[in-house]
Amino acid sequence: MTDDTSACLVCKKTSGEIPLISFRYRGTDLFICPQHLPILIHDPTKLAEVLPGADGFKPADHHD
Repeated sequence: MTDDTSACLVCKKTSGEIPLISFRYRGTDLFICPQHLPILIHDPTKLAEVLPGADGFKPADHHD
């Protein structure tokens, strides 16, 4: 059963509004929507306000 309190850590939309992707970080279950997943992958420092420690993350490597 879906937890109605699940929401994207960026836009706060719930699973009733938009599909959510779950992930664990520092022992906590968190959620992000597909719209904001690229930020987590490519520029995670932009999430520093909502994800403690994200300012120290490195973006995914790009292979040309």
